Amino acid sequence: MSSRFAWRSRRIVTPDGVVDGWVVLSAGRIETVASELAVPPSDSEDLGDLAVLPGVIDPHVHLNEPGRAHWEGFRTGTLAAAAGGITTLADMPLNSSPVTTTVEALEAKRSAAAGQCAINVLFHGGLVPQNLDAIEPLIDAGVVGIKAFLCPSGIDEFPAVGEAELRPAMEILARRDVPLLAHAEIVDGGEADDQPVPSPNADSYATWLASRPDRFETAAHELLIRLVGRTGCRVHIVHLATADALPALREARARGLPLSVETCPHYLTFAAEELPDGDASFKCAPPIRRALHREALWAALGRGDVDFIATDHSPAPPSRKSGDLMSAWGGISSLQVALSVAWTGACRRGYGLEDLARWTSQQPARLLGLDGRKGVVAPGFDADLVIFDPEAEWTVVGAELQHRHPQTAYDGMSVRGRVLRTYVGGQKVWPRDASSDGRFDRLDPCKTD
Repeated sequence: MSSRFAWRSRRIVTPDGVVDGWVVLSAGRIETVASELAVPPSDSEDLGDLAVLPGVIDPHVHLNEPGRAHWEGFRTGTLAAAAGGITTLADMPLNSSPVTTTVEALEAKRSAAAGQCAINVLFHGGLVPQNLDAIEPLIDAGVVGIKAFLCPSGIDEFPAVGEAELRPAMEILARRDVPLLAHAEIVDGGEADDQPVPSPNADSYATWLASRPDRFETAAHELLIRLVGRTGCRVHIVHLATADALPALREARARGLPLSVETCPHYLTFAAEELPDGDASFKCAPPIRRALHREALWAALGRGDVDFIATDHSPAPPSRKSGDLMSAWGGISSLQVALSVAWTGACRRGYGLEDLARWTSQQPARLLGLDGRKGVVAPGFDADLVIFDPEAEWTVVGAELQHRHPQTAYDGMSVRGRVLRTYVGGQKVWPRDASSDGRFDRLDPCKTD
């Protein structure tokens, strides 16, 4: 394929809707989106009804390298991402070792990633007790967000923070206009509320659900809303699971507070009352809640009360996903299937391709400061694009996925919509064949060109 080429498609998904026309790419960017071309480039292809989507941007991924590459790594993780139509991801500061709470740790992560990344990779830093002095150096070194846990993270090296740490950090972040990404649960140890009666069986999903009730999330949101009002810091709520939080978040946003919210494919797909006991593939924190929360989250996406969908891809070796459910590692692997899973659910609820592009590309680009460059199909934007068959139906087979371990909650699930090709800067990165450039060197390109 030449450096200037074009696609003809009846379904080009733009910010203004789905259009019938041409997309011309040149030197890694989108040159033109037009209904007709007087003289199409000699290198052109008619895609018919296949859709041209903006590449997915996933701001919430755990690639775990260095230190825990046996859980997941940059090469396997970014290949899985490319196969799933993801063209840019932001790596979380855990579960790598060292965790990304210092510039030295960030540089160790960049060194581990060098030469292994099939797509654009950015990095978040972390806020933990006693690292306040590292926040501005991390920002200066190029992190795109600062992640904090308001409850135990599961990793001893990344302890939780409270108001004493959050407020001064948020004052710094407000001044630097960098978002705080918050795992918003506060564990209070009280009695479960409005949850199924827990079983004494440690393999029961009802037991896991009741151990982390909705109020853990809503209590954290109350604290964050108060601190946003006092500091002006942009705060992003990661992996919202409970619909109980929506009224308070909606009211805070109506007051102009700079809050954004994501949810995940697993909260939009599964329901606690439908899950099998003893299968840690479905374990995550916050837990998957009941069907009424799932449907409310879909409605919130439609209204704009939830901004976008992120994977929270958090894999672990099979040995960490075995034993009883309460002790198994919590995390769901989904990089390669998230776009199809989201489209499957969206179709069932009457949403269209333009909604999918907004939730998976345009809105995440804004969080990461990439709006104006990535996230939409429009002239002047990077040619990070996906050729997508919206009608294709297929069955997820965990053993056929590109990420490190085959275990996934979606194994055996029938989904709609399939990624056929993925392009980063106009270069095909999936499928990887003779026409691919063969390189794995897309580390942090958004910050270095």
